[in-house]
Amino acid sequence: MTGQQYDRSSQDLGNIVNLGHVNVCITDQHLATYYYISGLGLTRDPFLNTSPRNMWVNVGMSQFHLPAGEPDILRGVTGLVVPDRAALLDRLTQVKKALEGTKFQFRESNDCVETVCPWGNRINVHAPDESRFGRIVLGMPYIEFDVRPGTSERIARFYREVMGALTTVIGNGGGCAARVQVGEKQYWYFRETDKPEQPYDRHHVQIYIANFSGPHRMLKELHLLTREINEHEYRFKDVIDLETGRVLFTVEHEVRSQTHPLYGRPLINRNPAQTNRDYRPGHDSISWAMA
Repeated sequence: MTGQQYDRSSQDLGNIVNLGHVNVCITDQHLATYYYISGLGLTRDPFLNTSPRNMWVNVGMSQFHLPAGEPDILRGVTGLVVPDRAALLDRLTQVKKALEGTKFQFRESNDCVETVCPWGNRINVHAPDESRFGRIVLGMPYIEFDVRPGTSERIARFYREVMGALTTVIGNGGGCAARVQVGEKQYWYFRETDKPEQPYDRHHVQIYIANFSGPHRMLKELHLLTREINEHEYRFKDVIDLETGRVLFTVEHEVRSQTHPLYGRPLINRNPAQTNRDYRPGHDSISWAMA
């Protein structure tokens, strides 16, 4: 055999192939438009869920789903990548007045721009960084969940053995986290914290998996399935200690097969730098990935 040798395992994704969306309820689409669209520079999906009852927001190959209802608070932080930090800061400054009286805020750090949505959800926005986020220029590379101390090893085991995911435990002491791969350069981090655990509401996260029946069978044996939606989707909430059955963390998982009709659906991502005053033909949309 001749030619360069490669570490083929570096391209493995595990059984979870894509982080599809984060779903949190909101009370006002006007406020959501100011924050998610005008502020963050994302794109309202022009084709699906365009009524006042729900709002889908595209971010690269992932989405936020924002149905109307009592606001949900994800117990952690959602991480985004957007192309231009300076432009982001300018947009966020411009929407401050419109979002007065809400929980909206933002501040710069060395690592990212830390933002809080009008209802209190934390979203950290990073600049593209190939060493950290691969080819993502616009996307949702991670969610970081707050979990109880001493749970990261057992959470990693759950996702490895039940969901077939690639997992590892990073850090040590109070900084431990279970890292679960949920797509190409997409991860869930279950970060241990001493902060009091907040009660779970109704928010959910959605993933696509390759081996659809294997996790379903194990979840059923463990009595963890909560909803059988259709032939392409099921749901569960509790992540448990496989030795004792103790609940380690709760968040609803919307689990879809790769045969789901929405898998691989192209998402439109606009170029937020385009304006009618400074218009450049051919630059209305942007790619989520580096050239």
